[in-house]
Amino acid sequence: MKVIKSNMAGSVWKVLVSVGDEVIMGQEVIILESMKMEIPIVSEEKGVVDDIVVNEGAFVDEDVVLVRLKG
Repeated sequence: MKVIKSNMAGSVWKVLVSVGDEVIMGQEVIILESMKMEIPIVSEEKGVVDDIVVNEGAFVDEDVVLVRLKG
């Protein structure tokens, strides 16, 4: 299973994908908010969204799994 992780600590401002969506490499999947800045989190691989681990508004630390991909 492939995973997309946070690259910094912040709040999940917006989830841009849904379970079952196909994503491509470089596609924005989540936007974090940190220090009033919006930081896009992109997929480093292609696949299908299998699970969205976090909810909008949740705080995440660096290196936390946000989304799981299959395929």
